[in-house]
Amino acid sequence: MDTKLLIIDDDPNICEMLRLYLENEGYKVKTANDGNEGLSYFKIYEPDLVLLDIMMPKKDGWQVCREIREISPKPVIMITAKGEVFDKVLGLELGADDFIVKPFDMKELFARIKAVLRRYNSSSSSADNEVIKFDNMEISLQKYELKLRGKPIDVPPKELELLYFLASNCNRVFTRNQLLDKVWGFDYLGDSRTVDVHVKRLREKLEGVSDKWMLKTVWGVGYKFEVTQ
Repeated sequence: MDTKLLIIDDDPNICEMLRLYLENEGYKVKTANDGNEGLSYFKIYEPDLVLLDIMMPKKDGWQVCREIREISPKPVIMITAKGEVFDKVLGLELGADDFIVKPFDMKELFARIKAVLRRYNSSSSSADNEVIKFDNMEISLQKYELKLRGKPIDVPPKELELLYFLASNCNRVFTRNQLLDKVWGFDYLGDSRTVDVHVKRLREKLEGVSDKWMLKTVWGVGYKFEVTQ
């Protein structure tokens, strides 16, 4: 296995424990103990997935995730001692792909890593050169690029994947669970609030762009990308 993982956590004991376990599972692993070091390693090492702690010196996990998303769609799993809904929602808004709370079971972490990598690799391999175009909007899953009125817009990968999927199936209603299945994968271990968070953030970006389409809530059912003209 040539899959490379980067662990960013200020606890050397946790880094070493994770490194030994994951190397035993066949992964190549690098570790960093603060946010700045983690970002430097990310650019040099080019990992396939990042395990990212939140509370760290120099730069916390929120800032690190934000800066990773500015340059790469590679998956990020946030690892933290905090379990509050606010932390999970913020992590998802910043573009994290999953969220696991300390203390965690190693087998669960391993399962999440495999699931996130499988979803990411599946979406990458299925992307082609086609660009979906609507009035004032272009979406390219291959380039992970969203253009509104011809200008590129910063958008986390999972938001873009959700918008791409809905726009590819315009005027069709999907339940939250269907969207979790299609966009996050059937083995996603989160809950349906994840979809609501991503739709909310997309609406903020898409507001006022066009009156010919919209992300619409179908009350009691789910969401659809509605083309009106």
